Amino acid sequence: MFAIVRTGGKQYRVAPGDKIVVEKLDGNAGDSVTLSDVLLAGDGSDLKGTDGLTVAAEIIAQAKAEKVIVFKKRRRHNYRRKKGHRQQHTILRIVSVGGQTAQQSASAAAPASGGEQPAEGAPAPKKSRSKAAAAPAPAATDEAVPGPAPQEATSFEGVAPADAGTEATHDVSTDNAAPAKGGANETPEA
Repeated sequence: MFAIVRTGGKQYRVAPGDKIVVEKLDGNAGDSVTLSDVLLAGDGSDLKGTDGLTVAAEIIAQAKAEKVIVFKKRRRHNYRRKKGHRQQHTILRIVSVGGQTAQQSASAAAPASGGEQPAEGAPAPKKSRSKAAAAPAPAATDEAVPGPAPQEATSFEGVAPADAGTEATHDVSTDNAAPAKGGANETPEA
């Protein structure tokens, strides 16, 4: 069974046996606390009424959160203020939700998830198959797969052979190039 409870201005989803960190509550480690502000309760997908429902919890420890630095500054006015803050928390262990303890909820869930047979009209669960069984075997045929002829596979148009060397394969022309700086401003004759 689970419940949504409100404490410290925040809402928490709890179930028996859960540990939660809430805003500081009065009490010492080992004390019992009752959370009476229950917003929603249910068991699985079934929702239940929350009238008179309470959540019992046990305080595990009183703790502090990480330090937060508050720094204020107004530029050009020599105004700087630095202050630290550590929020105080209470760590709770949920003992029961509406009278149902962690041991009762675990024993109630065990028979439901056991090896029961599905109902007649319900579909059977799917079995996982290994990759080898899932992949279809290739069909063995005597026909050869049509492909390129051996001569076509090694010859491509527009591609130079590998032993062509590193010589330039195109003519480099400087007719349209900009004149060099500081050089003579002569126009090239064509």
